[in-house]
Amino acid sequence: MMMRESLGDKTFGVVNNILLILFSLSCLLPMVHLIALSFSSQSAIVSGQVGLWPVGSTMQAYEKLFENSRILTAFKNSVIITIVGVALNLLFTILCSFPLSRSYMYGRRFFTLAIVFTMLFSGGLIPGYLLVKSLGLVNTYGAIWLPGLVSVYNMLVMRTFFMGIPEELVESARMDGGGEWTVLFRIFLPLSLPVIAALGLFYGVGHWNAFFNMLIFIHSPDKHNLAVMVQQMIMSQSIMQEIGNLSPEDFKTITPESIKSAGIIVMVVPMLLVYPFLQKYFIKGMLIGAVKG
Repeated sequence: MMMRESLGDKTFGVVNNILLILFSLSCLLPMVHLIALSFSSQSAIVSGQVGLWPVGSTMQAYEKLFENSRILTAFKNSVIITIVGVALNLLFTILCSFPLSRSYMYGRRFFTLAIVFTMLFSGGLIPGYLLVKSLGLVNTYGAIWLPGLVSVYNMLVMRTFFMGIPEELVESARMDGGGEWTVLFRIFLPLSLPVIAALGLFYGVGHWNAFFNMLIFIHSPDKHNLAVMVQQMIMSQSIMQEIGNLSPEDFKTITPESIKSAGIIVMVVPMLLVYPFLQKYFIKGMLIGAVKG
């Protein structure tokens, strides 16, 4: 027998849905407006006719943007930073989480608390920079990858997931002569694809949008990623001259706003394309990883 919803429950549901719709629109509409700007003609942008739909549709902003070698280099750098960074993050997060999830590990509680302690206190920016400099990592991507090699939060999520795997599976592997590496690679990892995909997405978004560390540690412009280049485009007062491949006629059909909007879209779209493929793993992984404390 189904229980009838009370008036309060119905009111809460309606208000909750309205708030969620408004919140979703506040995130979606600015992006739609940027897309419209990037595809609109100069006259439409200057006259303020562009809203949520392109006016005088044109692809010139994207064509001129990709003709510039700087953005192609920045895009390549972002891809390298993200792929290598995610691989290293997941590898060391797994290697850290697995032993801490085993009840027979000596000093497990001590090491867990010591790692959690770093979530509350850190050395600070200046000591961190001096450490990276002493290791000879300044102006290399190692300065981006190594300081955040393992996220404590993500490690705790994966550790919790590992702790939820039935001990009987581990015992059966040991009866067949399997060691720790066999248990990890033949049992734990195949069962952990949802949480691995979820944490990979977290790490990937972080590396793709890396900005502050890139400015602090990477000095060579040819090593900058898309996030830094797009920020420089947005802040620049002479973006049209910096593009470097524009003819006098292009200045009549392209505006700085369309170039900047196209740059933002190019930076955002790759992560938006990846998310749908990981969505089912993302939701499942985060729910399962949060079941046990």
